[in-house]
Amino acid sequence: MQWIIGIDEAGRGPLAGPVTVGLVKIPANFDWELVLGVNDSKKISEKKREVIFENVRELSKQGLIEYSVKSVSAKSIDAKGIALAIVRAIEAGLEDLKLNSADVAIKLDGSLKAPEQFTQETIIGGDGKEPVIGLASIMAKVTRDRYMLEQDKKYPQYGIAQHKGYGTKAHREAIVKHGLSPIHRQSYCRNF
Repeated sequence: MQWIIGIDEAGRGPLAGPVTVGLVKIPANFDWELVLGVNDSKKISEKKREVIFENVRELSKQGLIEYSVKSVSAKSIDAKGIALAIVRAIEAGLEDLKLNSADVAIKLDGSLKAPEQFTQETIIGGDGKEPVIGLASIMAKVTRDRYMLEQDKKYPQYGIAQHKGYGTKAHREAIVKHGLSPIHRQSYCRNF
């Protein structure tokens, strides 16, 4: 295989905001000295994630790495369900990377799957075991977190900057008090 692609998502479980899928394409002989400290995005600090994210963007400009990040809105998640939203994001991201399926091996986290024509391996806890999946998780999480910080400015009453849309006690209380915003997943908030 000439290329390896890592795929992971961020935001499967929140009550608000999109689900975001990160895809990172590296040569099979990629020099990991170029990107130090990669791990599951949840296990490294926000500051470290931001540094790695910007590093990947720079390496992409130099042609040493390729990536795609795709988000699917809360409205689409409500209409089609989270599983289909993630499948569509993976497909769109793979289209961005313009692949020849014969040259590529895909590594995915958790229960994710790529289209059947690709050689692929799904790894439970892959974002902590395979650096290319960890990198994809970082690209997804940083992109989603930045988006949610922008949404916090529009909907400050929910405290999104603190919880990024996840179902914390404070977030649930804010939903009870203020109702749902346009970025809330109605299908996830039926018991409020």
